[in-house]
Parts: sequence; structure tokens; C-alpha cells
Amino acid sequence: MIRIPLILIKGIVTSMNKSYIWKRLLRSLLSIMIIMLIVFTMIFTLVPRENIFFEDSTYRKLSSKSDDKTEYVYSTWEKLGYLDYVRINDYCQEIYGAGSPEMAAAIEPDSKDSKDFLELYTSKGYTVEKYLGNGRYYAYKDIPVIKRMGSWLSHLIVIDTPMSVKDEANPDLKRGISFGRTPSGGLAIIGSGTTYKYLLYTNSKFPWIHQNFIRLNFGVSYPTYQGLDVMRVLFQSQGDEAKRHVVYETGLEGESGINFGTLKYKPVLDRMDTKKFPDHYADYEVYRNQPSMIGTSFRMGIIAMILAYSLGLPFGLLMARRKDKLADKLGMVYIIFIIAVPSLAYIYLFRYFGTLLFNLPSVFTTYGPGDARSWVLPVISLALPSIASLMLWTRRYVVDQMSADYVKFAKAKGLSQGEIFRTHIFKNAIIPIAQGIPASLAGCITGAIITEAIYSVGGMGKMLPNAIKQYNNVMIIALAFLFSTVSVLSVLAGDIVLTKVDPRISLSEKAGRS
Repeated sequence: MIRIPLILIKGIVTSMNKSYIWKRLLRSLLSIMIIMLIVFTMIFTLVPRENIFFEDSTYRKLSSKSDDKTEYVYSTWEKLGYLDYVRINDYCQEIYGAGSPEMAAAIEPDSKDSKDFLELYTSKGYTVEKYLGNGRYYAYKDIPVIKRMGSWLSHLIVIDTPMSVKDEANPDLKRGISFGRTPSGGLAIIGSGTTYKYLLYTNSKFPWIHQNFIRLNFGVSYPTYQGLDVMRVLFQSQGDEAKRHVVYETGLEGESGINFGTLKYKPVLDRMDTKKFPDHYADYEVYRNQPSMIGTSFRMGIIAMILAYSLGLPFGLLMARRKDKLADKLGMVYIIFIIAVPSLAYIYLFRYFGTLLFNLPSVFTTYGPGDARSWVLPVISLALPSIASLMLWTRRYVVDQMSADYVKFAKAKGLSQGEIFRTHIFKNAIIPIAQGIPASLAGCITGAIITEAIYSVGGMGKMLPNAIKQYNNVMIIALAFLFSTVSVLSVLAGDIVLTKVDPRISLSEKAGRS
């Protein structure tokens, strides 16, 4: 008989698992791309592009200025990726230079350059029109959905390097990377010529090690949160500035909420900038006294998840062990109530009794996130359906395992009911429950629409519905990417958790599991 060393078998299995995981990752990536293609197609073909200006105050102000309005509309559409927009001014500027007398003559509607512009861009498939006021030409051409998505993906990941800053007004800008400390005392990798000053740094804020070297670029929010980077909208803290005593690099002292780790290159400095900072890294974010939207939703979700598993699993086990008895019947009453009654109704009912009997705040903003009382009702309301679901499925899996042959065999061996539950039934019944943990964690990030709306929580639950209602296409695309990525990867993470809970399950197509 040929004996294969155990270490070799382990290496082969590990290799198969890694190969399978890589294939699953590739399939997950393909799934995300398909989702994003559907999102891009819906946004850029099914929704009228004029709708994006419904919430834009600048657009309304330009209603009486036809040329300025046209310029604003087409420039905005170009920024959002709808089309390529070219003005006669841009065309003539490349030929004659900005501000030259030749350019001033060339942009007029009856000039030879205007005729050349008309012929050139018509031959390229552009639609050429005239401004209603001055009669000058402009051209535009719709960008195909696939190209729009490709452009978005190509700019999605940004790597900050010493060549990132392009500032013609500062030709002597030093470029390089060095090691040092932040003004608050943390260790740092410091960049010059980079967009951010501190590429990697430490501080006392969780997770203690932070980086600006690689960033996700989802674009700039429009029309709501106009001018703010989408990532900043989602991850920046909320509320009032949390000021503290700080000492700037120049030695100036003062009260400020500045986050030194976010120092960013600023081309034009004002008088206060020169007093605070020794270089052009003078743009920054500040600490605020409330967590970010995504942070608020995640905190609420993770506490609700812990509460749900802490109560749902033991109650589900109790129902299974007391099948058809009082505990089981009471548990089924709760489960049926949660399933049958609309969530909106029982959350309002729970809020009413919570405020009446325990004097808890009915809305999150009464005391704010810094007060534990603000979290009680929203967290419990969020946990109620999860508790019912876990109770139901735990009971179902345990009851199913109780009738298995191995349980009868264990009883025949003389094992007690408690031993059978602990060492056999529970271990097997918990397997499908454990697989759902990553998906539950993913749900913590996406937020809870109904619960957050009822309790006026400033979390992620309202972001996607509001973005859709306000035609904030940039935000819709970013959230669709974040939510789909987290959800798709949570399925793979659930399978990996499954193999850790039950070593008999192998992530290998050859082993019969995909």
C-alpha cells in the first residue's frame, strides 16, 4: 500500500481550498460588475437626465439667463458622465490661445473657425447647436453606458504618490516620502507632492492605524451635499465640532477640532493658514461629537445583532427541548406576531410602551448618540425581527436533528439528554445559523430604513432612498457598489465560516460543494 504523508494531503487540500476561494472571488467580482451595469443602465437610460436639477438651487437662479443656463446644464451633465461637451471657446482657445484677439473673432457664429467647428464635430457624430443668446456653437455627444461604467471603474481606486499634486503656481514643491510624527504625536509616513500629507499615521482613535495612501473615489455628491466627496459624506463625523487644545506645527496654539491626519494640499493659502501651517498642507477635516452615518448604523446594527443572537439562540433551543409545551407555544406566539404584524406597526407600538413605561426618548436626537438611553429603543426594535427569525430556525434545525439516527444511537449508548444536546444536536443545528453571521454583519453597514426613520437616527438607512428621491446619481452608484460588494462577499464569508464550524465541509468543487 502506498502511504501519502499527512502534510502532503494537507497541502493539497489547502491548495484546493485556495483555488476554490479565488474562483469564488472572481465569480463574486463578475456578479458585482453585472449589478453595477444594471445600475448604470437604469440611471443613465431610464431616468430623464433633466430630473437631476430638481433639487439644484443654482439651476433655478439661472432660469432667466438662457446661455448661462445652457452652459451650466451641459457642464453638469458632462461632470456626471452623461455626455462629452465641447464649446467653440474651447476649440478656438487651443488654436489661438486664451484671451487673444484672434480667438475673440474666431468664436463668432459667422467666422471660418465656427464653420470648421460645425463640420468637424458633425463628422464625429456630435450634435452641434447654438446658444440662444450669443448664437455661438457648442457640441455634445452621449457617452455609451459601458464606457461610462468603464471610466467610473478606472477612477475608482486612487493611489496617492509624490506626483499627485499638479500646481503650476508652486513649481519648487518638493516631492518625496519621509518618516516622522504628526503634530498630535503619532508615528507617520509623510508625503510631499502627495494629495494628503500623512499617508500612514497612528493616533488614539479606533482603529488606531490610518492610511490615506489608497482611497476609493466615488466622485463628488450632486445635487445634495454638493461639492463634498461621497466618501466624506458617508464617513465624516456629524454634529458640532469637538474642539480641544492643539499645538500646530508652527507653534501656534488654540482650540480646534482639527484632525491632523486629514491634512490635504491647498493651492491658495489665506492669512490664517500661514500662521498655522509651515507648508501648503492646510486643508483638513475636523472631529465632531457624533459618529458618521455609516458608523451610527454599524454601531446600532452590531449591538442589535449581538442582542438577537444572545436571545434568539437560547430561546430557540428552549422551544425545541420543550416542544409542544408552554415555552414552545409562547415562543411561537411571539414569532407569529412578528411575522404577521407589519414592522411599522409593532415598532410604533414598542416605542409607545417604551416611552410610556420607561421614560425612554421617542427619537434618537433627543439626547443624541452620546447618551445610552438614545440607543435602547432603536436597538431593541431592530433586534425584534432577528430574534424571532433565529428562534424559528434554531427550533426547526434542532427538532430536525432530534429525530436523526445518530441521536437514537447516542440514547442507546446511555448518554443523557443534556449531553446529547451539547455534544451532538447543537453542534449540527448551529451550522446553518453560523453561515448567516457574515450576512448579518453586512446588514449592519447598510442600515435599517424603517427603524432609523421612525427614531430619526442619522444613519445609512435613509441614504439610498433619499439619493433616489433627489436624483443624486453619484450617491446611488456609490451606495449600490458598496452594498452589492458587501452583500456578495458576505455569501463567500458565510461559506468560509461554515468550514470553520464543521471541518467535514470542504470548499472544493471536487468535494461536491460549490
